[in-house]
Amino acid sequence: MALNQQLFDSICGGDRNSVENIVAESLEEGIEPAILLNDSMIPAMREMGSRFSRNDAYVPDMLIAARAMQTGLNIIEPLLVKEGYQPAGTVCIGTVKGDLHDIGKNLVAIMLKGAGFEVMDLGVNCDVEKFDAAVQKGAQAILCSALLTTTMPYMKTVVEHFSQNSGVKVLIGGAPVTKNYADEIGADGFGRDANEAVAAVESALG
Repeated sequence: MALNQQLFDSICGGDRNSVENIVAESLEEGIEPAILLNDSMIPAMREMGSRFSRNDAYVPDMLIAARAMQTGLNIIEPLLVKEGYQPAGTVCIGTVKGDLHDIGKNLVAIMLKGAGFEVMDLGVNCDVEKFDAAVQKGAQAILCSALLTTTMPYMKTVVEHFSQNSGVKVLIGGAPVTKNYADEIGADGFGRDANEAVAAVESALG
């Protein structure tokens, strides 16, 4: 099945009404929901991530595209569950303990969901126990976000806590976070922005 250009463009443009209509019409025509997701919807969010990385799109553009994407997901997700569709992986994401900033985290969560991952958004001020509970529920990767240099050290606490669990990857990101810091504390991956975060998760999970 080829890319549905109308659906792709409607998601990139944040046109929720068009997305809803196109998805509904496509399903009526017998197109499988997994095909819509993999061939048109996920590529649209990847394109938005690329534009964001190039500074051709900004936070508001990402948010309206994500809402349009979610409109389509709301229709096809129940059908995907019935068909036994498997997500690309299960991840949890949260801003670390002491940090209440969430815009960057929210963008990464949006992009991960748009890339086909099941995402547990743990919110802000997340301690090790909260991440641990998500792992117990099936999270294969932990994504830690921080906007403050004063909360960055808690990322090391999270990495050290899960260092003996080879089945869980810990990745970090946020405005003050660098790849050097990620390497220094032994994190399994680092993302400079939402697009890089998705690529890092895909790489960490193989």
